Amino acid sequence: MAGKKHGGNTVAAVTAIVKPIAERLGLILWDVRFVKEGASWYLRIFIDKPGGVTLDDCEAMSRAVNDPLDEADPISQAYFLEVSSPGIERELTRPEHFEAMKGRDVSVNLFRPTEDGEKEIIAELVGLEGDSIILADLDGVRFEINKKDAVSVRLYDSEDYYADGDFGLDDSEN
Repeated sequence: MAGKKHGGNTVAAVTAIVKPIAERLGLILWDVRFVKEGASWYLRIFIDKPGGVTLDDCEAMSRAVNDPLDEADPISQAYFLEVSSPGIERELTRPEHFEAMKGRDVSVNLFRPTEDGEKEIIAELVGLEGDSIILADLDGVRFEINKKDAVSVRLYDSEDYYADGDFGLDDSEN
C-alpha cells in the first residue's frame, strides 16, 4: 500500500478511520502503531474482544480497513498492514489500557534498576494517576513508578487472565 499523507498524526488519522470499522465488526480497537523496521514500514492494528480474537476476526478486520485506508490515504510511504490480537502479555500504553486492566498483574520493565537491583517488577496494577503507575505488592502495599522510568508495562501472563473472558474494555471505553 502506498499513499501520501494529508497532515496530522498518522496513528491518529488511522485510528479515526479504523475504530468505527472495528466496532461494526464487534471488535475493540486496542492500539494502532506505525513503525519502521529495517527498510520497511508496518501499520499494526491490534484488535480485541471478550473471549479472544480469532484468525477470522483478523482477516475480517484487514479486509474491512483496506479500502477505507487506501481511499483516505493517510500514510505517505509504502507499508505493510498487519492486524492481530494484542496477545496475553499485551502492552499497556494508553490511560484506558491502565484503567481496563486494574487489578491484573503487570510486568513493568525499567530503564534503570531499582535500589534492589531489579529491572523488572511484577505487581498488581492499581491504576495510573497522572504520570505515576500505581502498583501493589503481594502484601497489598502500594507503591508507584514514574511512567517515564518504564521501558514497557505489559499484562503479566497469569493463569487466571482468560478465566472469565473479560478483558475490561468495551467499545465505549476505547
